[in-house]
Parts: sequence; structure tokens; C-alpha cells
Amino acid sequence: MASPEHPESTLPQAGSATGRGRLRRFRFPVLLVTLFGVMVVTGGINQLVSPVPILVLPVGVGLAVAAVACYRRLCRAVELRPDIAEVGKTARWSQLRRGTLLGAGLFAGLMTLIAVFGGWQEVSWGSLGGFLGTAGLMATVAVTEELLFRGVVFRIMEERTGTVIALVVSMLLFGAMHLVNAKATLWGALAIALTGGVMLAAAYIATRSLWLPIGLHFAWNFTQAGLFGVTVSGAEVPSEGLLNVTLSGSSALTGGAFGPEASLLALLVCMVPTILLLRRAARTGQIRRPRQP
Repeated sequence: MASPEHPESTLPQAGSATGRGRLRRFRFPVLLVTLFGVMVVTGGINQLVSPVPILVLPVGVGLAVAAVACYRRLCRAVELRPDIAEVGKTARWSQLRRGTLLGAGLFAGLMTLIAVFGGWQEVSWGSLGGFLGTAGLMATVAVTEELLFRGVVFRIMEERTGTVIALVVSMLLFGAMHLVNAKATLWGALAIALTGGVMLAAAYIATRSLWLPIGLHFAWNFTQAGLFGVTVSGAEVPSEGLLNVTLSGSSALTGGAFGPEASLLALLVCMVPTILLLRRAARTGQIRRPRQP
């Protein structure tokens, strides 16, 4: 019982069970806002160092590592989870490696198909510095976007709504985020939702780990920008990669100003691994039903 001299002792302290319980009750907005802030801050830092190519790679990788550490600490503090399994050490490197190989192979396959159908206009050498710098930038982008969209939005929504609804909502939000880009189009945002949004969520559902989608997301973006030097998701200017590939032809083939991710061929390329990942998830019992009221 609190003494009259110290009435404040009746209030829940920041570290008390009551205070922690209230914090956990609002975990979704707390994690969402904080991780969005992390994404904005890391993006700003990358922009600051971008004029100095030698710094972009180490800074980008360092920011990616820091973002994962921040996510772990947030989940422990806000959700009261001692073990953050989705970014655990188990199979971390093997899943990152598999995701990287899959993402690079898928985008290289997409560009090969565009070339076969006559979509390549011109190819020239780009910049080794741009190639390396893009690796750092895309490491940060892949990590922060996966932590936000699959680690927070999808994971927490799935607990209440089940896998299917969480997949649709997170997919649409992922696509909508790309509407802020300078050359964004409604079709481009929808296309990236149907390709990247679904495929990356399927990678998480199948493994219940963020490492596979992080590796996949990184390699897709890095191969696109760092290797082929084509426009990423409607960015204002094409990336400076090892090659500079100029595309021409119908938007259905090349994706137009939004870039190859808006090509109809991208839907076909991403459909195969997405179906395989979702089939694996269903076979291993990873598709979850909505929580009963």
C-alpha cells in the first residue's frame, strides 16, 4: 500500500509488469513507427555519403547490421520476446546465400527474357565504384524494408487475421510505398506488389525467418541496379551499375519508366518461386488461420 507521503508510488513504473503490458498492447504502432523511422534515417545517411563512393559500401552494410540489432532490441523491449527467431542465428548464412542466389538468378532471367524479345537497345560499361556502392545501398534497403513489411506488418497482422489476409494487406502496402518514387505509376506499384510483395512474403511464410527474404530482396535489387544499371521501382534516374543497359519497346515488355519490375515478364518470372514457396508452406503447416474471437 502506498504511503500518503509518496502517492506517486501507486503509479506503474516504466519497468513494471503493468507498464510493460501496456507497451506490448500497442506493439504494432510502436514497432511500425519506429522501424519506419529507422528506414527513413538510414536512407538519409546513405544519401549523405553517396557523393563519396568509397564510403557507400561499408556504411550501407553497417546500417543494415545496425537495423537488425535495433529490431531485436525493440522486439525484446516492446513484445517481451526473449528469442527473436525470425532474425535468429539458426541457418542465417545458408538462407541469406540461398536468397541471394535466387534473387540474382530471377532478375538475370528477367533481363534475359527482355533481351530475347528485343527489349535491349544499348549496352555499355558503367562504373565499378557504382557497382560496389550499390551493394551497400541495397543491403540497407533490403534489410529495413523486410524488417518493416515482413517482420512487423505481416507477422503481427497474421497473428490476428491469418496468413491470407496479412499477405494481401502487406502486399498492397508494399506496392503503395513505391508510389512516392519520381517515375512511379499505379500499374508499377501494383506490379511490384504482385511480384516482390507476394514473393518476399512467401519466402518468410515458408521459412518463418527474415533471412531468406532479405537475401532475395537484396540480390534482386542489386542485380537490377548494381549489375544491369536499370531503373529501380520508378526511381528518378537509373542506377550506376557495372553495366548501363538501355531498354526500349512496349511498357509490357520493359516496364517503361518504372523499370523492369513493371514488365509483364516480371510477373511470370516471380510466379514460379512464389508458388513453390507457398506450396512448401502449406505442406509444412505454415499457413495460419485467423484467430478465433
